[in-house]
Amino acid sequence: MTDFGKLFIVIGVVCIIIGLLWGIVGKLPGDISFKKGNVSFYFPIMTSIVVSIILSLIFYIIGKFR
Repeated sequence: MTDFGKLFIVIGVVCIIIGLLWGIVGKLPGDISFKKGNVSFYFPIMTSIVVSIILSLIFYIIGKFR
């Protein structure tokens, strides 16, 4: 398999993992949501903070092994 094919497989697996985690993390307390009539607004502040912390830890660990 070429490197390009392996890259697509890795990207696909990462997308699947993110999709599964998004279902778990989804709507945390601290996320802002408003609904008035036919208009709804959702801003995932707490979810963004959790994802940022997790990604920072992952990149920190990867950086230690390089």
